[in-house]
Amino acid sequence: MSFILHIDTTTKLCSVSLAKDGVLLSLKEEYDEQYSHAEKLNLFIQDVLAEAKITLKELNAVAVSKGPGSYTGLRIGVSTAKGLCYGLDIPLIAVDTLLSLAYGCRKKIEKQIQGGDLFCPMIDARRMEVYTQLFDSQLNSIRNIKAQIIEENSYQEFQEQTIYFCGDGAEKCSKVITQSNIEFISGIQTSTKWMLPFAYECFKQNKFEDVAYFEPFYLKDFVAGSPKKS
Repeated sequence: MSFILHIDTTTKLCSVSLAKDGVLLSLKEEYDEQYSHAEKLNLFIQDVLAEAKITLKELNAVAVSKGPGSYTGLRIGVSTAKGLCYGLDIPLIAVDTLLSLAYGCRKKIEKQIQGGDLFCPMIDARRMEVYTQLFDSQLNSIRNIKAQIIEENSYQEFQEQTIYFCGDGAEKCSKVITQSNIEFISGIQTSTKWMLPFAYECFKQNKFEDVAYFEPFYLKDFVAGSPKKS
């Protein structure tokens, strides 16, 4: 039996969930334009534990969405996960953010999926740039993760296959990419509920991270914005 706490702070959605043997017990998440995850994350953890009537000492592992995503959000989520693992002496699990997002998209439309279909999760990286990856219908990666500036012809080489786009980065690209073989699936955002099967599989296979040395996958170096003039 395993109780795994899941944390995702990679985007504007702060998400926490608790699962038992890969089955969701409780979920708490909230979208915030201001990225106030530092204020909410520990409260959300308390809420999901209380709802499931589980204490911190009963946790068997903590899973964190490792990125790419918001630099500050990743720091907050990973720091919290590492602190819990260190204090409770339990393993840390890292889940690929874009893989779990693609899984959420596939889950929503699974009845209409064909064998050759592709999934393209996108996380907003400012302006017309996104963090993205391309997966086949079995969620095998067929294009590596990259920070990509989206243009009209960005996916022309895949005109023979249906591509499903999802995530907050996809929303802003829907007016730019107009190929007839592309579908934008609304309502699919980063969430810990999409992490569950991957985290549980890692737990069963003892695929854990080094708590002391694990770092988020930023993909790009952090660039601080210019302070606003008063």
